[in-house]
Amino acid sequence: MAEPSGAPASPRAADEFLSRIDGLCGKAFEGRVVVDEPPSPGDTFSGKRLVMHVRECRPGVWKIPFHVGGDRSRTWVLTRSAAGLRLKHDHRPEDGTPDATTMYGGETATPGSAARQEFPVDAESIATFEREGLKASVTNVWAMEIEPGRRFVYELARPGGRLFRVAFDLSKPVEPPPAPWGHD
Repeated sequence: MAEPSGAPASPRAADEFLSRIDGLCGKAFEGRVVVDEPPSPGDTFSGKRLVMHVRECRPGVWKIPFHVGGDRSRTWVLTRSAAGLRLKHDHRPEDGTPDATTMYGGETATPGSAARQEFPVDAESIATFEREGLKASVTNVWAMEIEPGRRFVYELARPGGRLFRVAFDLSKPVEPPPAPWGHD
């Protein structure tokens, strides 16, 4: 279990978590939505093939595109920070230009573990969400979980009951998808 909020992330836990990501580098995995509460309005995930691709692993930066059917607009970007880890969401339309809300995310505020890291929304992202009229997103907490050889989970949670989780099967790598938009 994570320590109380406000404690810096443990460098050891962050390094162990990133080591698990490194073990997936170059591989792609299919997933499915396992929790969507309450159900997303205009669900863009239903009936679509969901694939994550640990495409880029270089010192201090890990890029993981998340494809939803033919939509290649999403890339999770993990970086090391002084306190632990930072997660940003690189969003780009098909022409590859940055979306108005690109690079939103947060930084670990608790030590986390080798298996799970949480990323509460940062001030820069709150300002972006407010500017774009996305008030529901100002309390976002994202998380990633890794059980080597079993599953990778991406999670979005909000106080008040919103929970969205996608689980990827790490036991069955799939063919890597094309590059995400803007990253050819």
